[in-house]
Amino acid sequence: MLSKSQARWFFVGGTAFFGAIFIFLTVDSLREIPARQNQDQMTAAVVRGKHIWDRNNCMGCHTILGEGAYYAPELTRVVERRGKEWIAVFLRDPAAMFPGQRRMVQYDFSPEEIQDLVAFLEWIGRIDTNGFPPQPDLAPATVVASRSTSASTAARPAYFDTICVACHSVGGAGGSVGPALDGVGNRLTAAELDRWLEDPPAVKPGTAMPNLHLPDATRSELVSWLASLK
Repeated sequence: MLSKSQARWFFVGGTAFFGAIFIFLTVDSLREIPARQNQDQMTAAVVRGKHIWDRNNCMGCHTILGEGAYYAPELTRVVERRGKEWIAVFLRDPAAMFPGQRRMVQYDFSPEEIQDLVAFLEWIGRIDTNGFPPQPDLAPATVVASRSTSASTAARPAYFDTICVACHSVGGAGGSVGPALDGVGNRLTAAELDRWLEDPPAVKPGTAMPNLHLPDATRSELVSWLASLK
């Protein structure tokens, strides 16, 4: 059993020891900041995107860099996971991308605001966070889309790999929300594919696939490729 004098010195020594460790870790963290941040890449678009993020209280639902709420997905590495094009389409109409599932508010962002938000999220994703956030142990495995397709005579559109692959797969690679598209050229004609891509809900009311409002050139490229999947 310690005497009063021994207990006092034990307390003083322990406080000093752990205080020194705390100071060392603080100094070390501050020293690492310049090497880990990417402030030199902070463009005007990134700053505008941050203002939009704050103005709409996005952290009320989302987490970023470990700060925020846990109601909606963590977004520190969202550009790496989803890609800029997918995020832009989602922000334009969140409910359309996941009918009956997502509860994100429709903010009616302008195209410029969407690009600013994407720029902000891309900048955040480039910060060296020393491995944060970790890959969740129970998260479903993400399958990277393969460029190889069987019996395809047309070039695979980049739009498919940035947007469509989140829901559809080809050759076993891609998402599973929508049907696999292997052999879709045998099931549907080019005209039917074009009509479907132009407005899926009009062809099949209640379908989970949203109207992506594809430009004519993008839709034509997708139709040519899908029709070649025999």
